[in-house]
Amino acid sequence: MTAAHRVVTTDIADGVRLGLSTFTVVPVPARTATRSAARVAMATAAAYGILIGGVVGALAIGLRAAHAPGLLTAAVCVGAGTLASRGLHLDGLADTVDALGSYRDRERALAIMRTPEVGPFGVVAIVFALLVPVVAIDGSLGRPWWALLATTAAGYGAGRLAATWECRVGVPPARPDGLGALVAGTVPVAAAVIATVVIGALAAAAVPHRAWQGPVAVLVALAVTGTFGVHVRRRVGGITGDTLGACVEIGTALALIGLAW
Repeated sequence: MTAAHRVVTTDIADGVRLGLSTFTVVPVPARTATRSAARVAMATAAAYGILIGGVVGALAIGLRAAHAPGLLTAAVCVGAGTLASRGLHLDGLADTVDALGSYRDRERALAIMRTPEVGPFGVVAIVFALLVPVVAIDGSLGRPWWALLATTAAGYGAGRLAATWECRVGVPPARPDGLGALVAGTVPVAAAVIATVVIGALAAAAVPHRAWQGPVAVLVALAVTGTFGVHVRRRVGGITGDTLGACVEIGTALALIGLAW
């Protein structure tokens, strides 16, 4: 193996490691991440969403087969999905919404994101991010098993795909340190487009007899999170790890709404 091949292999391995630690609860050894590894992790973010969504869908299918009540099944599934990502993105959503809701200047808003306390805006946002997937999954339980599995996999994948788009080339970090500084501007637009096509194709299987609805739901979710990202960048000057978490949760909720409609 040449030196160049070793570098590429190392970047891919480190990128997968960073992706697992960022998007899932899977324990991985800590290593110093590079921008090249960040590019791999963020470009493949949707894959981790598909993995979590697949687990959620399989759990829903199993509980349905056991004749568990619909709302209970959905609540357990959403709880499992949250635990699978350590609740990290919910924390980012709460911090981001609290910062934006403060109507403070850039520096104060960034300071609010760093604080561990959750304010009233953050609490409401967390309730929204948990309640909407519960209702959406409950509304999808009557579908064939393969459509239910596609619904959860595409929904959770679309949320992580929103983070991919927020890390595309040209998007700056809000501050010189932290996760945002590591991943901002790393993902080529072509890679984000390819990931979008994959999630869209998966979503096409989610709604029986209406193959167009799934891809449309994914695109609408991305459009809304993209608009949200523009607003955040205007307020704080770029992205942070918290704003990426916010986009993940908002994108997941919106995609599941569209898929379950």
